[in-house]
Amino acid sequence: MSIPYYDCIAHHAMRQPGSLAAVDLATNRRHTYRAFDSRISRLAASFRNQFGIGPGDRVAVLAPNATDTFEVQFACGRIGAIFVPLNWRLANPELRAILDDCAPAMLIHDPEFAARAAELAASGGIPNQISLGEEFEGLAYDGPPLDQPVAATLDDISTILYTSGTTGRPKGAIITHGMNFWNSVHSFGTASVGRSTVFLCLLPLFHTGGLNVFSYPVFQAGGTVVIMRAFDAGEALRLIGDPAMGITHVFGVPANYQFMGQHPRFAETDVTRLAFAGVGGAPTPDTILHQWQQRGALLQQGYGMTETSPLVLVLDKEDAVRKVGSAGKPMLNMQTRVVGDDGSDAPPGTIGELWVKGPNITKGYWRQPEATAAAFTDGWLHTGDAAVVDDEGYYFIVDRWKDMYISGGENVYPAEVENVLYQNDAIAEAAVIGISDTRWGQVGRAVVVLKAGAVLTEDDIVAHCAANLARYKLPHSVVFTQALPRNATGKVHKPTLRKTFGEG
Repeated sequence: MSIPYYDCIAHHAMRQPGSLAAVDLATNRRHTYRAFDSRISRLAASFRNQFGIGPGDRVAVLAPNATDTFEVQFACGRIGAIFVPLNWRLANPELRAILDDCAPAMLIHDPEFAARAAELAASGGIPNQISLGEEFEGLAYDGPPLDQPVAATLDDISTILYTSGTTGRPKGAIITHGMNFWNSVHSFGTASVGRSTVFLCLLPLFHTGGLNVFSYPVFQAGGTVVIMRAFDAGEALRLIGDPAMGITHVFGVPANYQFMGQHPRFAETDVTRLAFAGVGGAPTPDTILHQWQQRGALLQQGYGMTETSPLVLVLDKEDAVRKVGSAGKPMLNMQTRVVGDDGSDAPPGTIGELWVKGPNITKGYWRQPEATAAAFTDGWLHTGDAAVVDDEGYYFIVDRWKDMYISGGENVYPAEVENVLYQNDAIAEAAVIGISDTRWGQVGRAVVVLKAGAVLTEDDIVAHCAANLARYKLPHSVVFTQALPRNATGKVHKPTLRKTFGEG
């Protein structure tokens, strides 16, 4: 049986029209649910009537964070079109590969990217372009509202999120309305998302973290989403600490909390009003967790990925201290396994690959049946992440399988070494990669950024690791640099790190 898709913005415009739906911090625009619904309706009608956009057509957005992006997403939902947010940090050739893959009928862009958008549209034959600002506002305000939304179901495609664009052919993860719905259900229970939630969106909206943890669920619940155009540690702390803003929920990757913790404003910011402070996207160093705990905020770790919409595991607040380092336990409606190399379930305490199954899992990759087939075994999605389960059923994400290296026959997970490096007070940033070695096959190399004024030698760092790690895990070399390469969400970009520091 196909279950209908219901538009949460229209629903809350009917039930609580005067409630605040979204705040755009860069422009100071504030939209009630009534106003948001009206803009989305008129935008959807313009897409359909003026540009001929219909069911299954793709609408791409190239823009920094703004309330406009959500208006496009929900307008697409009302006419059956598919929303494709683009990573604006990619170079045009990388974006060209994505646009060739999804073949959008329309490209919506920020004025900042007008020249890039014109080049992309011309080279790819995209028939329609819209610039945010005056042109977009005209569509959202002028003309009649949409007369009849498409009768979509939860099985229909809502969004395509591209998970790669830097090497090889990009993969577009198919996100259905049902995946968004189940992710919202998980958010209501685990993160206490509700009508009173005021969520500060730090992460980019072309990433599942920005869209779905917890922006979309907050709209589903009828709460308020406060949107930063781009993350700034000091400004984020100011917003969190401002009683007038009333921020109750925040979610970020470890780097967001790391940079906020290193900012001078952190010591004076009251973070205790946060009902939920979530962290995910990569293993979180213990030092970051303890630093925020000392200020009165328990960072609740979780785990997810684009293909799972994304929530899979979350650590309850009651366990945040006792099970520090764990990503928690599975969500309602989720099935999880830790699988060994032979395809059988790994015993508790043994590292294997995390496999997941449930209603929030992607159908596959857009127009890539081979990639889809390779990602699944009997309906189980291979996450590509190394995990271990303890005797109480708590999951610990060890690292990405592809980031693991083998030294002298022993598996080494860089995240474990990085966790130890961050325990040195002189280190601001650290990452570990495996490099070739004639004797051991591979050995570790630490890439380190020191705090301002700090002095450490390679021997100092190796000695620090030797006091806390087995010998085979020790980095055999250390490279000092000014900053680590990071992707748009703030996670360390290991391919760039290996390319830059992986030889010699």
